[in-house]
Amino acid sequence: MKQNQKNARDLISALELEIHEEGGYYRRTFESGRYVTAEREEGGQRHLMTSIYYLLTQDSPVGFFHLNHSDIVHYYHLGDAIEYSLIHPDGRLQKVLMGSDVASGQVLQLHVPGGIWKASKIRAGTAGYGLISEAVSPGFDYADMEMSDRQKLTAQFPEHSELIEKMTQA
Repeated sequence: MKQNQKNARDLISALELEIHEEGGYYRRTFESGRYVTAEREEGGQRHLMTSIYYLLTQDSPVGFFHLNHSDIVHYYHLGDAIEYSLIHPDGRLQKVLMGSDVASGQVLQLHVPGGIWKASKIRAGTAGYGLISEAVSPGFDYADMEMSDRQKLTAQFPEHSELIEKMTQA
């Protein structure tokens, strides 16, 4: 077994991470005991804030396109850099690289407002994994998330069809 695969497996075990449906691994680490009412069609009570660990590895290197209705702040922790692709409602594509090399333009924090399609992928590096945390407000609820449908997303943003092909599940 390669050393970096061992380190990723050690992190998965130490942080008690599970496979995430969007790709990678995760574990909810916090949910506020306070609640707010969601201002969406689904409505309902949401935790004021939730937080997770999120890990991409060589074995699961992509977080597939999905859309959250809540705002999310991502916090880079360690490992290889992670590239985010954000498709804004007007079709504008934004690429952001999270990592520790801030002198070269990598960021330690990334805010993604609700309503933006996002996908992530680990950049090739020596660690073989990239670990972040996410804080979501109002708190994450699966009713507030939409996984991408390749055909639907391509029809909506045909100018990004090549990227969508790579960053969605078949």
